[in-house]
Formats: sequence, C-alpha cells, structure tokens
Amino acid sequence: MENEKYLQDIQDIKQMMSQSTQFISLSGLSGILAGIYALIGATIVNYLLEQNKFDVVIIEGLTFKLIILTAFVVLLLSLVTASILTKQKAKKVGEKVWNASAKRLLINFCIPLFTGGIFAILLLRQEVYGLIAPITLIFYGLACLNASKYTLKDVRYLGITEIILGLIAVEFSGYGLYFWVLGFGICHIVYGAMMYFKYDRK
Repeated sequence: MENEKYLQDIQDIKQMMSQSTQFISLSGLSGILAGIYALIGATIVNYLLEQNKFDVVIIEGLTFKLIILTAFVVLLLSLVTASILTKQKAKKVGEKVWNASAKRLLINFCIPLFTGGIFAILLLRQEVYGLIAPITLIFYGLACLNASKYTLKDVRYLGITEIILGLIAVEFSGYGLYFWVLGFGICHIVYGAMMYFKYDRK
C-alpha cells in the first residue's frame, strides 16, 4: 500500500515536470482551419495562374503580387485563428498562454521558419522559382520538428511529414502548388483532426 502511494507520487511529479516544460494548449482545431485556409488560398493562386497561363509570371507583375497577397492573408488568418483558439484552450486547461514553455516553443519555431523565409526570398530574387515550394515545406517542417520538444509530440510527426514532402517536391519542382496543397492544406487538416480528437475533446 505504501509502495503504491510512492509510485503515484512519482507519477504526479513526472506529470507536473512534463507540463512545466511543455506547452500543451495548442489547438487541433486551429490546425484544421489553417489547412482549410491553405486550400482556399491554393485555389485562388491556381485561378490566378490559369488566368495568366500564356504570360510569364514576373516579380514586378500584378499576378505575382496577388499571389503574395493571397499567401499573406492565409498566413494572417492562420495566426489569428491559432492565437484565439489557443487562448481559449489555455483558459480551459488552466494554463497561461504566455509562459516559459510558450516562449521556448515560439523561439525554436521561429528560427528555422524565418531562415527558410529569407532563403525563399533570396531564391525569388535569383529567379529560382522551382525550389520555392520545396524550401518552404522543408524549413516549415524543421520549424515544427525544432518546436516539438516544447509541445505535443504530434507536431514532431507533422514536421517530419513536411520535410519528406519538401524533399520529394525537389524532384518534381514543376508541381510546387500541389505539394503546397498537400503540405500546408491536407497535412494540417489531418494532423489537426488527430490532435483535436486526441486532446481537445477530453
């Protein structure tokens, strides 16, 4: 009886230590919505490219600017949605949104993400368009992988999936938009749904 009490105490301590080093308030629903936003954005980009299929898309052109605007709106909607739903989940589980774990998560996520973003901009300036999709997928995957140490382990598997898709996309560089749909759309919906049913509905 005494041994069982000690074992329970040890388990409680381990759980408390885990919660103190991990940010557990990520919302699976925000992943699903981010994926839906990405699919809508990809549809808009595909429409723009179809309208412009007989012309070369250049950085100074209107089509390219509309594509960048679409990507920015998708990113902004995803961030705002994630912020709102994460706050709601944090309140529900009694966790502070901006704690030490959240700071570590954000820092470790942003370093690879910003590096990949700068790399992609440099490739755009050099007109190496075929590698933009693979680079964004790979560095996003690295960002998820790097941040997964401080949050739900499912983020690690999402990161690995994104990296694999990015590497495959290098071989099929003419199909970047389809890989974006898979990586930022379908994968977010699938992993978001898994996280929602695994954690959020408890």
